[in-house]
Amino acid sequence: MNFSIYWQHADAISKTLYFVLLAMSIATWCIFILRVMATRQAKNTAVLALTQSVDNLKGKFSVLSTEQRKVVAEQALLQQMARSRVDIERGLPVLGTIASIAPFVGLFGTVWGIFHALVAIGNSGQAGLAQVAAPVGEALIMTGLGLAVAIPAVLAYNICTRMNRVLTHELHDKAHSVLIENLLPGATNQETTQAHKATASSLVGGQA
Repeated sequence: MNFSIYWQHADAISKTLYFVLLAMSIATWCIFILRVMATRQAKNTAVLALTQSVDNLKGKFSVLSTEQRKVVAEQALLQQMARSRVDIERGLPVLGTIASIAPFVGLFGTVWGIFHALVAIGNSGQAGLAQVAAPVGEALIMTGLGLAVAIPAVLAYNICTRMNRVLTHELHDKAHSVLIENLLPGATNQETTQAHKATASSLVGGQA
């Protein structure tokens, strides 16, 4: 028997569950594809944004000490990383929600189909295959649909989470590199200047 026979026997609730699961499945694949594309694109834009966040503060570094420049640069980098993290995590809560509730939606459809089978048995007074075939088949289809929606959602959520975790580590590494590039030269120059002053003072004192 094909799916159209079960569709003819399904009531409004069962058909609503079908469309809900279909919408979940479409949302899962759309969000997964968009997240993969956005995460790959964010690798370049997020790294560039980190560099720019510190470059925009270079004009104010001249009046600050090395420790103050470090604190300001760290705060700017952390703020930019938080913004990037929010951008790359968009849609993940939806995937997690679909992965969690899709099996229960299918389970509800299964229970509803079994309920129809029991009603058919009660109305006919017989427990034959003809009375329970359509409702039980409807219940099994709903179970399969729930799993067909939940499994891809779980895989998509794990893949996107893994990609975001890798990107976050890359951003941390880039943030440390940017911090070192912008602070060490200034700190080195300052220490060199202080060393020259100390040397000059000792020479003057020695000559005196």
